[in-house]
Amino acid sequence: MKKFKYLLFSVFFLSVFFSCGRIEQLPPEPYIDFTSFTVFDTIDILGNDCKGGRLKFYFEDGDGDLGLDPPENDNDTDTTNLFFTAYRKTGGIMVEVTSDDVLYPSDYRIPYMERLGQNKLLKGTIAVSFLYLFYDVSDNDTLIYDFFIKDRAGNISNTESTTEISLSHNDIYQE
Repeated sequence: MKKFKYLLFSVFFLSVFFSCGRIEQLPPEPYIDFTSFTVFDTIDILGNDCKGGRLKFYFEDGDGDLGLDPPENDNDTDTTNLFFTAYRKTGGIMVEVTSDDVLYPSDYRIPYMERLGQNKLLKGTIAVSFLYLFYDVSDNDTLIYDFFIKDRAGNISNTESTTEISLSHNDIYQE
């Protein structure tokens, strides 16, 4: 019986000892990595045919303060935290699109995220959908998006770029 108690205590001690691993540490600045961009045909909310795109990227945030609460009023200054710059291929050269271009990207809001517990580290994949409502398929446009995120503390991530994306061909574009 005494041996059984020692054996039980040893097993309990070893299981507690090995279950307590180190907490992974990452810098407080977010990190992102482009995964893919998918171009597809879709229908808008009014029933019109249009092109769609879906950007997927991996993210890490060491202090877990990614995402924003919905704005309480129209005067809230921090309403977006995912920022884009688009480049259109013109004459074989990528040129930044202007704000009056139909392909000019909007900035987006990543919703509030919080991890409970001791380890605040956040990791995951974010997918953002685009609708190209006034896009003419005959334009044969090729785009590249540069993008970055900002956490609630104001830390800015690295800037990532998509591969060249042809809006005239439904496909999955990966690095």
